[in-house]
Order: sequence, then C-alpha cells, then structure tokens
Amino acid sequence: MMLQSSPDIIFFTPESIPNSDVPYFDVGISAGFPSPTEDFKENRLSLDKELIKNKASTFFARVSGQSMIGAGLSDNDLLVIDRSLAPEHNKIAVCFLDGEFTVKRLIVKKNGIWLQPENENYQPIEITEANHFMVWGIVTNVIKKV
Repeated sequence: MMLQSSPDIIFFTPESIPNSDVPYFDVGISAGFPSPTEDFKENRLSLDKELIKNKASTFFARVSGQSMIGAGLSDNDLLVIDRSLAPEHNKIAVCFLDGEFTVKRLIVKKNGIWLQPENENYQPIEITEANHFMVWGIVTNVIKKV
C-alpha cells in the first residue's frame, strides 16, 4: 500500500503475507571457488522477521536519484526504514527538508548537523535554523534488483 510520496521518495507500508516463509539453506554460498557440500539443512526464512524489527514503525521507500551510490543506495532500490530508531551520527536517514524527502548520511557535530551525500557530484547540506527539518526515519536495509 502506498503511503505518501514526494518527487524523490515514494513510501509504502509493509504488508505481511501469511505463510510467506521461503526456503533458506544455511550453508554459506561461496563467492570464490565452489565448495561441495552434500549435507545441508533446509530451514524456512521470513523476510519480514529478518528485515522488520518494529512493524508499526517500519516503512518501505524507493530511492530516486544517485546521491547515495557510494553507500550502496542506487536509483529505484527499495529502502527499509524504521521510524522508531533514534537518529545518530553517521546513520543513513530519510529526512524531510524544506518540504521534500531526501535520503542522506547524518553528520552530527557540536557545531551543527549536515546531510552528507555519498556521491562526489553532490555537496553536503548544512542544516540551519532557517530550514524546516525533521529526521523521518533511519534506513536499516536496502533491497536491490540484480
């Protein structure tokens, strides 16, 4: 279900699907040379349980743009955002800034707050008293298509 949107981010609320656990093989998939394993155990894995710690405060949103590619957030990736987590220095946050949503890394210092993009083509944004600013939620996971 779509919740709300801005030109940069479209928000969705999580929807649980009963019995949506999928097979999970707890063997470790080699990214190097193949490792033969004859004995493996099939478990069930729920992505809801893995990605969502607090359902009432968790939302999904799609990234629009390239300002966070250095942090692994690419255009059209799906973010998992938890609004119950406290904003902290160096966390990636979805922020409401002057009427628009944006996703950036929070830089919190004694002399101020900045929203740091993870792309050298973008400049940090210093938050001042003139800004209408709110940390909307903290990004906990990103879901990518390959």
